Amino acid sequence: MSEEPSRKLAVLLHADVIGSTALVQLNETIAHDRIQDAFQRFSQTITRHNGTTQEIRGDALVAEFSRASDAVTAALEFQSANTIHNEAISDEIRPKLRVGVAMGEVVIADNTVTGEGIVLAQRLEQLAEAGCVCVQGAVYETMPKRLPFDCENLGERELKGFNEPVRVYAVTQKAVSKTDGEKIAPEIDSQPTSEKDDLALPDKPSIAVLPFSNISGGQEQDYLADGITEEIITTLSRVSKLFVIARTSTLVYKDRAVDIREVGREQGVQYVLEGSVRSGSQQVRVTGQLIDATTGRHLWGQRYDREVDDIFALQDDVTKEIVSALQVELTEGEQAHIAAQGTRNVEAWQLTFEGRDLVHEHHKDTVQKGRFLLEQAIRLDENYALAWGALAEAYWKEARNEGWSTSPERSLELSIESSDHAIKLDPKNAGILAMRSVIMTTLRDFDGALALAERALREAHSDANAIALAAITLYVCGKAEEALKQTKLAMRHCPRYPPWYLLMLGRCHWMLGQNEEAIAASRSAITADPLLYQPYVVLAEVYAEADQVSEARKVAENILRIEPNFSLLAYLRGLPLRDPEMEDRRRTALKKAGLPD
Repeated sequence: MSEEPSRKLAVLLHADVIGSTALVQLNETIAHDRIQDAFQRFSQTITRHNGTTQEIRGDALVAEFSRASDAVTAALEFQSANTIHNEAISDEIRPKLRVGVAMGEVVIADNTVTGEGIVLAQRLEQLAEAGCVCVQGAVYETMPKRLPFDCENLGERELKGFNEPVRVYAVTQKAVSKTDGEKIAPEIDSQPTSEKDDLALPDKPSIAVLPFSNISGGQEQDYLADGITEEIITTLSRVSKLFVIARTSTLVYKDRAVDIREVGREQGVQYVLEGSVRSGSQQVRVTGQLIDATTGRHLWGQRYDREVDDIFALQDDVTKEIVSALQVELTEGEQAHIAAQGTRNVEAWQLTFEGRDLVHEHHKDTVQKGRFLLEQAIRLDENYALAWGALAEAYWKEARNEGWSTSPERSLELSIESSDHAIKLDPKNAGILAMRSVIMTTLRDFDGALALAERALREAHSDANAIALAAITLYVCGKAEEALKQTKLAMRHCPRYPPWYLLMLGRCHWMLGQNEEAIAASRSAITADPLLYQPYVVLAEVYAEADQVSEARKVAENILRIEPNFSLLAYLRGLPLRDPEMEDRRRTALKKAGLPD
């Protein structure tokens, strides 16, 4: 007797490639590869926004979400990124997608998702223009109006297969205002124009580690492969004579067939490590190979068969083999640090990496989810320094953002306790030291914060996130030029850097009175993450100081749409500036922009 199909209500996203037949006729192989690459990139974006890709059907993709806002945000983020991606392609085989989002019932049977909701999403998608998103009226009604979206009412439409007309809205990213008041659509750029430089090879051996392939299948094994990749990058980053690219930057290559030479050019490195992970119930097989990206020559390759509990020693072995292949000498301290193991509990290890990634996204929901996972990890291993360090960051973000915690004072106390415990467990961890320095700025212990930030930078070597965190402390302490220098260094170690690095550029340029650069960096940060409110704060400061009050007030409206609980007092208290004159300058500008106390 067959099982009864499962039914549920959900938010459904349907996307397809416009003119896929014409693309295939130009070159079937290239078109197929690029369409699949577009769907894989879209799928990664969907995952980041709490969605699930259910199916990829030839030239179409189906995904499911719990919240309409997540579905629309993911769609718009991908469409913007895909436009930039396609502009870099020299030929005409450029897959452009259109997207529809609807709410409705789905039926799950035989690993296939069907139902009226998917059909409606598909019909809506057919109304969308290339690079755009169309949503059902019910979806529009449930989206918070604070989100930075422009919604055009297309009226009621007769849709094939539906008896009643459906109200349709076209949704686009809200425009950002230029200094002259002209509304323009923000441009996604991996870097502000003024900051772009050719990625010349560093003066020491440089390496990018590609995400290790999970050839076992299954999400749990995926976390295992990601964790092994991260551990190898982290360990290599501790070697002072190596230049290592951050995992955030190489994550874009996950589940993609890549040209190693192209990776080398894009990341600005000479060497690339790639590998795979196959795991069973208690066994794991890891293979790795080191390639010279400038010549394509294989320098080293190895296969390891280990017990799952022995993967930590395996990572140390891989690192030592790579260092040896690159003919790099380790100091005694580096040898000891490579051998140090954070935890031997695989579950705690996986929870920590998943939780830390969520905390780094800088949004209330993801930070809270990340904190929950990190608390679970610590229950499994209370001596895991990395988990304590990431937990300290989560508590700090909840303490300094208005409305994120029921007791900001208690959250700050927990942040201090967690970071102190993390440093006690791993006193040479640059990321933990840098995070503690940022927490100390909130306490207005500027001398102590600066000393810790400098200590973190001495230990960081290639740790992009630690370098960027230390730059926050330098900025707060009034050392804007040094903070700018360190932020750019973090960007070099992470060419595909997170939006908050751009935020730091904007803050530093504002402090230095470099308004055009501050605007460019802040606009790029907003484009990369439309729900990040802090870059709007920088824009408000710049416009208010330039006596463009109407522009400053428009920016302030965006801040309050994204963060309705925004309080000027809480914002200034959460990231205080050491220089009283600079603090007064910031407060005056933001009050002039009309932000509430």
